[in-house]
Amino acid sequence: MANHPSAEKRARQSLRRRTQNRSVRARVRSFVKDFRTAVEAGDAEAAETQLRATERELRKAASKGVLKPKWVSRNVSRLAKQLDRARSSA
Repeated sequence: MANHPSAEKRARQSLRRRTQNRSVRARVRSFVKDFRTAVEAGDAEAAETQLRATERELRKAASKGVLKPKWVSRNVSRLAKQLDRARSSA
């Protein structure tokens, strides 16, 4: 365990940040799961609105530093591709 006051403070901060980051990541995963469920159901309109909400959450997480910006861009692109494939097959 930390012995110096500054190290104790860093430990408290990292604990707080870790719990916050975990909740943000879990929220993002839920949005992605909801989007994929809408795509699999074949509901293009619901999937499109869900994609907008998912992209917003992903970009917000990237701006907070929880997720890496390039990772987010790549995933948003992949999700958009999924939506396009679902539209063309329907």
